[in-house]
Amino acid sequence: MHTVKHWFSDSLTGQGLVVFGLGVGLNALLRRDEPPAMWLVQGAVYTVVVVVAAGLQRRHMSRVTGASPGAVAGLMRKIRHHEVPRDPQERAVMRRLVDDQLGRVERGERWLPYWLGAMGLVAVGLLVLGFTGGALGYSLFFAVFVVAFCVWLLWARRRAVSRYRDMRSALREQG
Repeated sequence: MHTVKHWFSDSLTGQGLVVFGLGVGLNALLRRDEPPAMWLVQGAVYTVVVVVAAGLQRRHMSRVTGASPGAVAGLMRKIRHHEVPRDPQERAVMRRLVDDQLGRVERGERWLPYWLGAMGLVAVGLLVLGFTGGALGYSLFFAVFVVAFCVWLLWARRRAVSRYRDMRSALREQG
């Protein structure tokens, strides 16, 4: 299980397979009236978009840190497990990675209230459309999903900031 988990976190192919499977499965559930070939095409489009975005993000992190994408994935794993590297070069790479990631999260903070407000408008709009259209069940479900997604986003953001700040201070103590 340990190697499969690492393969999925390190490999764009593994991530692409998961996205493709989820895309086809969700299309099969939500769009039963369409032919299965369309499910596959839409799943492939979703996969291409996600793999390209993940590849561009990996490329950016590799440029910032000066390390290979596999090494960056290993460093991100160490950050999640609060492990400070012993090697001075690896610590320097991790320091650059932590600074970049923390800077990205902190820069995105100024847009967070606007984004959350827009998501709130989407949730309210879904409820209004469901109430006026007579399909309150679906709209209520999706509105609750939007709210739950926003709460999860805030929680994940707070946790990431905490991890990066903790790792930054741990790297300063040892370096």
